[in-house]
Amino acid sequence: MTQTSKPGANTMWGGRFDGGPDAIMQAINASIGFDRRLAAQDIAGSRAHAAMLADTGILTVADADAIQKGLLTVLSEIEAGNFNFRVDLEDIHMNVESRLKEIIGEPAGRLHTGRSRNDQVAVDFRLWVRDQCDAAITGLEALMRAFLSQAEQGADWVMPGFTHLQTAQPVTWGHHMMAYVEMFARDRSRFIDARKRMNECPLGAAALAGTSFPIDRHATAAALGFDRPTANSLDSVSDRDFALEFLGAASITAMHLSRFAEELVIWSSAQFRFVRLSDKWTTGSSIMPQKKNPDAAELLRSKLGRILGATVALFTVMKGLALTYSKDMQEDKEQTFDAADNLMLGLAAMTGMVGDMTAMRDTLKTAAASGFSTATDLADWLVRELNMPFRDAHHVTGTLVAMAEKAGIDLPDLTLAQMQSVHAAIRADVFDVLGVENSVRSRMSYGGTAPEQVRAQIQRWKDAL
Repeated sequence: MTQTSKPGANTMWGGRFDGGPDAIMQAINASIGFDRRLAAQDIAGSRAHAAMLADTGILTVADADAIQKGLLTVLSEIEAGNFNFRVDLEDIHMNVESRLKEIIGEPAGRLHTGRSRNDQVAVDFRLWVRDQCDAAITGLEALMRAFLSQAEQGADWVMPGFTHLQTAQPVTWGHHMMAYVEMFARDRSRFIDARKRMNECPLGAAALAGTSFPIDRHATAAALGFDRPTANSLDSVSDRDFALEFLGAASITAMHLSRFAEELVIWSSAQFRFVRLSDKWTTGSSIMPQKKNPDAAELLRSKLGRILGATVALFTVMKGLALTYSKDMQEDKEQTFDAADNLMLGLAAMTGMVGDMTAMRDTLKTAAASGFSTATDLADWLVRELNMPFRDAHHVTGTLVAMAEKAGIDLPDLTLAQMQSVHAAIRADVFDVLGVENSVRSRMSYGGTAPEQVRAQIQRWKDAL
């Protein structure tokens, strides 16, 4: 007996339901408004599945060929912007399948053999996040190259190094730039590592228990560029660790972007004038004609909030879910999409700002020599030349700093007699270590700020990239 659909029934859900969903239920349930971004991944997964079904004899070659051609037609319609996305079909999977049926007829209904929307969305989303890892890695490498270029240009330019935003010791511009190369290199490694771990294919886990059809999950995994199929069907459909790892790595990257954005805001101020930002990345004021605001840096500084918020949101969704799939997990995508968009925007903007910014060499050098920045060099000289215990050298140096501060001068401006009034053994060659150029040249320990060390690190990273 042929069974017909009742009026208002949802054909997607089959005969279990007599009526369609309430309008509000449809609005809260439908995800096509955002998961349409998975269209390319969804069609790739379906094409791999169809090919496998044909290879294993589950589908006829004729049906598989019709499905393949039909899916390519659907993809071309979506890419051309000619596809009619329907809210009543809920998600990208059913929108694609419904259109496929309109194009090729009955064979479209055979495509879903041996799979579920649960493993379908799991593979779609994993493919999308994997693509975002690749994009983040590429973006980070471009940003690292921009910092390397700045570092190479100013490998021996002196500037103040800070702790507590107070002048600490002289460093080089190149050394400061290379600190960010190291930061973003760690971010790059986190995305690489996350990508390796997520590169397992959940397709074929079906709803949660696998399938009785003789499918070949290794074939679909290989066709989609995965290293292997996932090993447990329950975990396959309920795992969103890959998205959480992506978001975690994105949050740390955004934090690093925010740190340098903060430095750009400070450095470009009239009080510092360490850097000049190009007109491409600044704006003016509607009332104050002299203003040149580092708006791009400020906006980048705030992007962390959105990305970190997405991370916390997905953790909050996942923390209370028993195995396996629950509809709560539909809330995984919008947060991740938004975070990925803002991460890529942030990487591109920062790469542009770093590439365009001009370091004000003379201002940096003047600032490097202020604030008693060579006090540690003086203490080290006392230890090295007079065999003084460091704690005693620290006390002597502190006394000399107080003397200079009271006189309104810097350490190198003290006379030898003034220094000897604090410690009689101090010699005239102490002044050799009190210049900022000498100070940075002396920091030859591995990873130190000496120009020779900086250039070695620059070359190491140029070779690595």
